This record gives sequence, structure tokens and C-alpha cells, in this order.
Amino acid sequence: MPLERFSAAWREQYVTDASGGAVDAGGCVFCALAKLDPEESTGVLWRGEHTYVVLNAFPYGSGHVLVLPIRHVAKLQDLEEPEYREFFEGVRRVVEALEAAYQPEGMNIGFNLGQAGGAGIPQHLHGHVLPRWLGDTNFMTTIGETRVLPESLASTWRKVHGALES
Repeated sequence: MPLERFSAAWREQYVTDASGGAVDAGGCVFCALAKLDPEESTGVLWRGEHTYVVLNAFPYGSGHVLVLPIRHVAKLQDLEEPEYREFFEGVRRVVEALEAAYQPEGMNIGFNLGQAGGAGIPQHLHGHVLPRWLGDTNFMTTIGETRVLPESLASTWRKVHGALES
């Protein structure tokens, strides 16, 4: 049986440089991203006074975004009250934008807190928000251990940014 090949060359920049070049002197990619303007090239979608939203560079599925406090904190309980309010208002705002942009059948909202909790970057709190559809997990994911994304990150940025702005 011949080996099947699946090309996703547009993802090369994320494989070779997971931070997209955004690392500050302290080494926290999320702190560096917090300083960037909302633009397609940065992946940053929206920024408030205490919170910002960015595309996940390694998305689980289309529309996968991260909500983060601007201040470098690791735990929910480290957020001060205004940060906490804006952080969760940001989560709600993202859910509304993803629903408008994608009309999903469901939504995953989650936090991997600490290294033992599965956080890839446990030093900077971040929440995941992603739209879901019935049947969006298929044989490629389960057997092939491969995710197939039907759109580029640039396309995702335009859809979600447009929905956040309206």
C-alpha cells in the first residue's frame, strides 16, 4: 500500500518558530505578544486594558483562540479584580465572536493550569476558546494523530477579528 502524504506547507513558519519571533527579554512569548498591536501579522485579535486575545499558533481546530491577561501571572487567583472581570468578559466576548464567525454546534472553553494540568506555558495564565462541530474529530485525528485544518491562520484572524470588531 503506498504511503499517503498530506501537505500543510503554510504551517512551516509555526513549526520552525513557535513564537512567531515574539519573545521578550524574559522569555515569555505571551508577554511579548501582549505588546503587539492587533494585526493579522501578529495574530493578536483584540486588546483591552488588562486582557488580550490571540490566535493559537497550534490550533486544535479552526477558530481556536487564547484569552490572556496582559500582566504576567500564572494563576487565576493572582489576577486583581479588574483584571479578573475583564479576563472573563474577554472570554464571553470571544465566544460571541466565534459564534458569529463560525456558527458552531458547540464550544470548548478551558484552562490547563500548571505544568501538571497540561499547560504548555504554565508561567502565563491563558484560556482556550474554540468552536466545535459534531463530527469534527475523525480518523485523521484518532488513527493518524494528525489534525486537518480547513483554513489558514490568516483566514481565521480575519473572520474572528471582524466578528470581534462588530
